[in-house]
Amino acid sequence: AERKLLPALYHRQMEGQFTEPTRIIGASRASLSHDEYRRFASDALKEHLKSGEFNEAEVERFTSRLYYVSVDAKSEQGWDDLKKLLEEGKDRTRAFYLAVGPAIFSDISEKIRDHKLITRNTRIVVEKPIGRDLASATELNDTIGKVFREE
Repeated sequence: AERKLLPALYHRQMEGQFTEPTRIIGASRASLSHDEYRRFASDALKEHLKSGEFNEAEVERFTSRLYYVSVDAKSEQGWDDLKKLLEEGKDRTRAFYLAVGPAIFSDISEKIRDHKLITRNTRIVVEKPIGRDLASATELNDTIGKVFREE
């Protein structure tokens, strides 16, 4: 998130690709407040953007979109907090970007389903690698496919 994802999302904003009101919700096991996450993101952008790309006003606008929730992929911790945060704007497109190891793609997909966070506008994005070989990639695809329909 620090080196690639946050700068990439910042660039999307700079290109005018966010509609209002876009929110970006960071989630991990770490316990952070929204403001702490916004400071983390601002510091990450200062460190990882190329020279001349950091614009204080745009960074402030970008970080105002950021929210954070502490969630554990393998337990119930935090999922109700995430659901509550997603209640506002529940008809908007939701993209769950799983920047985690493939071993927990299934756990997270099932938690998203079990906590009724899937709407008709929900998408899931998984980072590579997807498996170690064809068999494990097929297994992961099938597991995620049980929760998220391909279309």
